[in-house]
Amino acid sequence: MPELPEVEIVRQSLHKKIKKKSIQQVIIRNRNLRFKIPVDFENFIKNKKIIKVSRFSKYLIIHFQNEDYCLIHLGMSGTIHILDKKKPLKFTNTSFYHSPYLPEKHNHAEFVFDNLKVIYNDPRRFGFFEIIRNHQDLDKRFTSMGPEPFSNKFNLNYVVNYFKNKNKDIKSFLLDQKFVSGIGNIYASEILFASKINPFKKAKRLNKNECLSVILNSKRILKHAINKGGSSIRDFKDISGNKGNFQKEFKVYQQEGAHCKRTNCKGIIKKKITSNRSTFFCVSCQK
Repeated sequence: MPELPEVEIVRQSLHKKIKKKSIQQVIIRNRNLRFKIPVDFENFIKNKKIIKVSRFSKYLIIHFQNEDYCLIHLGMSGTIHILDKKKPLKFTNTSFYHSPYLPEKHNHAEFVFDNLKVIYNDPRRFGFFEIIRNHQDLDKRFTSMGPEPFSNKFNLNYVVNYFKNKNKDIKSFLLDQKFVSGIGNIYASEILFASKINPFKKAKRLNKNECLSVILNSKRILKHAINKGGSSIRDFKDISGNKGNFQKEFKVYQQEGAHCKRTNCKGIIKKKITSNRSTFFCVSCQK
């Protein structure tokens, strides 16, 4: 599943290509995604001018001129492809997951502009589109979710108070979107390694310095991953043909059995599976 950095790369690609453009036609080939695409979706979207494409957590938000919105969530396998009529692109995928080329199957939705098309592809169909009709409803949509790692609300006071008397382990909290929004399995492991914290340490046992380390490393690592173009686990490319390079800098993720990359640490990276998720950590320096 794409995590915050990968979704941010998609946002950047979309914003660059479709801002200030109007949607001329909407073609829905399959409404049966995670949530069924509403029957009035085409009429709601058609002829609307796009002001910008923003993001909250792993959600893409298309802003229309009349203050309507369309949310897009990529789910497990969703990808967005851009076909440019004036400048044909060899690589159409805006993300770093699955094929860089437009697949022949599972193209469920198509948005037609004057000189390009945006196509939503999703083999597993866990992604979805959602109509939001005003700014107030957009704000309400995310009230149950925690702040983003980059938000000023994700601060020491917030984290320390949240962790009081909590028995759940710190790795689970980093994946809990009610605590912090946008962090997934890859970056949770990397953040905790950078913080020298065992993923299975109970949150209530973290001291203030450890909490601060989690906050700072969350911001630093996610920002660095975005700058590196996201994490391309299967070594795919974006629409410019550029690869996501952050996977080359993984310290623990998918490094099972390797020697710890921390200076002066002779530990070995271990993999542990809990709740069908793989957790990678150094048995020596993560306490």
